[in-house]
Amino acid sequence: MATARIIKDDALLRKDRYKRADEARAVLTREIHNLGSTVDIELRDRITNIHSNANALDKQSQQLRNKTNQLAKTTKQWGSMADNARGKLKEIGDIQNWAEMIEHDLMVIEETLRIVHDEDDYGAHTASSSTTL
Repeated sequence: MATARIIKDDALLRKDRYKRADEARAVLTREIHNLGSTVDIELRDRITNIHSNANALDKQSQQLRNKTNQLAKTTKQWGSMADNARGKLKEIGDIQNWAEMIEHDLMVIEETLRIVHDEDDYGAHTASSSTTL
């Protein structure tokens, strides 16, 4: 009977070990599943955030390209305006130079006329003084 009892106790112990192993396996499976779900939720949130940020970056990148193109056009227009203004200033400089040359010529003519007029006055004055003598 002792042998039967030992066999029976051993069977009970083995059954208990199997039961505890099955329970531990079930707990481990449940914990792994929970961990996977938690990690999956975190990863899904991160992936959603990454996609959202990527879309925002694409939109900002497009806006930056548009603004850069607008700036290039504006810069080109300003360059044209600056070249035009430089040409106008050159023309003004040319006109000023021309006006100064005309002014100088007029001063020469004025001085020449004054000399001629003074000589006429001197000649008339000399002629009238010689007739009175």
